[in-house]
Amino acid sequence: MISDELTHFNNRGEAHMVDVGGKPHTKRMAIASGKITVNETAYNKILAGDSKKGDVLGIARIAAIQGAKQTSSLIPLCHPIALTKVNVDFSLNNIERSITICVQTENTGQTGVEMEALTAASVGLLTIYDMLKAVDRCMVLSQICLQHKEGGQSGLWQRQS
Repeated sequence: MISDELTHFNNRGEAHMVDVGGKPHTKRMAIASGKITVNETAYNKILAGDSKKGDVLGIARIAAIQGAKQTSSLIPLCHPIALTKVNVDFSLNNIERSITICVQTENTGQTGVEMEALTAASVGLLTIYDMLKAVDRCMVLSQICLQHKEGGQSGLWQRQS
């Protein structure tokens, strides 16, 4: 269920944090993804694991998890929530020289975990950029989006291909 109303504004048009106090605690899950395309040198550094800064994907995984946990500090009207799970996976495309990140976040609470999944995907990709910028400043981050969410009032939502 998608609403036509913007929930972060009161009846006077002022920004506010949505009151979720009356909502029931339910299991909630979200999946977000994104992609970074790199040059041949950067891609080979990822494959070889010999970046001067260390294991690029291992560090990006930790950064994504940290990003999910810090979402409410970065997004002004986002509630701090207790995450129960953050899973981060990467897939590599040799033809495009791209890395896709897929993040799944979960909690049992009164508000969803979409922002945490999206933030985690973004931070993971930004970390890859940071670690490889010495060999490629033309990297492109793209297609950061919500893929799936479930739980709460609005129930199940799935991105259509």
